[in-house]
Order: sequence, then C-alpha cells, then structure tokens
Amino acid sequence: MRRIHVGNALSAFGLGFTVPYLYVYVAQVRGLGAMTAGTVLAVFAVAALIVLPFAGRAIVRRGPLPVLLAALVTAAVGALSLGLAGSAVTVLGSAALLGAGQAVMQPALATMIVDCSTADTRSRAFAMQFFLQNLGLGVGGLIGGHLVDTTRVSSFTLLFAIEAAMFLLLVVVMTTVRMPHSPRFEEAPGRSAKGSWKQLLGNRAMVQLCVLGFVLFFACYGQFESGLSAYGVEAAGISTSALGSALAANTGMIVIAQFVVLRFVERRRRTRVIAAVGLIWAVAWLAAGYAGLGHGSREMATAAFVSTYALFGLGEAMLSPTVAPLVADLAPEGMAGQYNSAFALVKQLALAVGPAVGGPMGASLHAPYIVTFLLFSLGISVLAVRLGRGLTVAQDQPWSARSRVVTRGGTAPIPAEAS
Repeated sequence: MRRIHVGNALSAFGLGFTVPYLYVYVAQVRGLGAMTAGTVLAVFAVAALIVLPFAGRAIVRRGPLPVLLAALVTAAVGALSLGLAGSAVTVLGSAALLGAGQAVMQPALATMIVDCSTADTRSRAFAMQFFLQNLGLGVGGLIGGHLVDTTRVSSFTLLFAIEAAMFLLLVVVMTTVRMPHSPRFEEAPGRSAKGSWKQLLGNRAMVQLCVLGFVLFFACYGQFESGLSAYGVEAAGISTSALGSALAANTGMIVIAQFVVLRFVERRRRTRVIAAVGLIWAVAWLAAGYAGLGHGSREMATAAFVSTYALFGLGEAMLSPTVAPLVADLAPEGMAGQYNSAFALVKQLALAVGPAVGGPMGASLHAPYIVTFLLFSLGISVLAVRLGRGLTVAQDQPWSARSRVVTRGGTAPIPAEAS
C-alpha cells in the first residue's frame, strides 16, 4: 500500500508539472495558435473517453498492475514526444498518448487500493490517496512554474522530459509491488465484455451512484478552471493574484482538513456525508453569488470568492474517503476494475461537459450561472438521500455491520440490531 501511495504522489506530481503550462506551450512557445492549443486540451478528454471502457475490461482480465505499467509507459512516451513535437500533428498525437495513459492510471491505481485494503482500512487508504494527489499536484505545479521560460523551448522540453522520467520511475516502483490474488474474468468462463457492462448497468445502485458522480464532478471540478474563474474575473472583478489565492485555499483546505474530516466521516452513513457535501457546496455558491452580485467592497468580494474555493475543498475532503470505497463495495467479486473504470468514465464526461456549459455562463450570465449551480448542489443532496435508500447496511455504513465481509454488488447480510 505504501508503494501504491508513492505511485499516486508521483503520477500527480507529473501532472501538476506540465498541465498548467500546456496551453502556453502549444499556443505561444511552439507558435501553433490558440485553436491548436484548445484542440490539444480536447484531445486529452477524448482519449480518456475512448480508452476507459476498454481499461476496465483489461483490469478485470489481467489485473490492475500490468494495465498500470502499460499506461505509465504510454504516458511517458506521450510526455517525452510532446516536449519534442514541433508540428500540430505530432503535438496532437503526443497529447493523445499522454491523455490515454493518464486516464487509465486512475482506475488501475484505485483497483490496486481496493485489492490491498479491507473494509476497515479502505476509507483511510482513499483519503491518503486524495491527500497525496493534491500534494503532488501542488508541489509539481510550484516547481514547474520556476523551471519554465516562455522564451526558451528547451525549458519546456526539460519539463516534459522530467514528467516522462517520473512515469518511468513509477514503473520501477510498481514492479516491486506484489499484489494479492484476486479473481480474474478468465477464471469465470462464459462472461463477455458485453455481459459485464450489462451486469453493471443492471446494478441500480451503481447507476444511481454514476448519476450522482456526474453531478458532483460537473458542479465542482468542471467549474474550477472555467466557469467559476470566468465568473470571478468578469462579475466579481477578482484579480489574477486573488484567483491564484483561491486555488491555493482549495488545495490548502484539502491538505489541512483531510484527516480531521476523515475521523468525522468514518462513522457516518456514506450517503449522508455526500448529502452534507451538497449543502456545503450550496453555501459555497451563495458566497460566490455575494462576491459577484453583492454590493460589498472589493476586499469583501475577494474574501467571499476565496471562501468559495475553500468550501469546495472541504467538500472534496469529505468525498475522498466516501465515494471511491462505495464504488468498490458495490462491485461484485473480481469486478472492481470494471466499476472503477466506469466511474472514471463518468468523471471524464462531467469534466468535458462542465467547462463547455459553465464557461460561457460564468463569463456572461452571472445570476443564472449562480442559480443553476446552486440548484445542482442541492440536487446532490437529494440524489444522495435517494441512493441511501437502496443500499445495504454493509454498503452505506460498513462500520456498523457486525461482519466486515461485504457481499460486494449483491445483497449483504443486515445485522440483527440494524433490522
């Protein structure tokens, strides 16, 4: 588990190292223009949407470790070639490789955490994963910002070469991991890829969780760097330095609050925790509304806007030990990879649609933007409560179950005292 957490940190560090500077690199440093730079960002999302359905099947059949190693090598090749690419075609091809590799890492690492943890330790393991991811992104972005120089292509080539080296270092670390044996699809003949997806879609609780997950990612992560930032600049008059402070407040809240929050959520129903996140985010959108639509001073508007990002961070810290373990507990034996990939696919869809919807609204339709996403946040609470009605005690509140052996994906035995 320690090696897996090192892997999460290294992969996040590599992402933070280059992603914030990708647009500037393609549009300005390589001189390929804003259109090509925007297409590169779209290629990342499209590549993820293409590979994730196949990634789940591969994880189930081959195990998460071989899939992770293949994804890391693919991402390393993509990162290195992106640093050397000089034409639009090579940049787009390199971005597709990097995006595909990065997309597959997430469900593979999540499945490794599932295989190496128990119901007792799973929430804490996923909380640690989220903590290290944010720490890695923050440190990577900070160091990368000091290395880049828009007047020198070589500085960006060095940046992408270091990212590729991080992925290859992670390959070395992961080859030392000895995964516990878990059932694979080839051990259950007669099942097909079509059948596995049909089985997943037949799991009503998982479908509800995917719908809830889409709303979660659409209303939060899908707005961070598009709609909400555009709203802050256009409606609230937030400076770029204040916007940077808001993003730092988000990461800082996660890093500071993660393990304090963990103690609070570990002994509470998972769906009630998610419902509470919806209410917290509703308050965050009210604060954003005050920042842009209120009549306070510039200082008050800035403070309200920064608090919006901090409240989002608090909600994220509550979700990290809640949602991912719930996905794992809904998966039948040996199907965790398929379920993790399906949920990652839903996340990618939300992250693709979120900026496309929120960006134009945040820039020009200020009041409708706030009202829309305030309602989405309240919708999170409603969907979470409805999901809780269909979960077993072992799935929604595993700490209260007398037995820690959870029948994943089926009807778990309900303890006598909970009946």
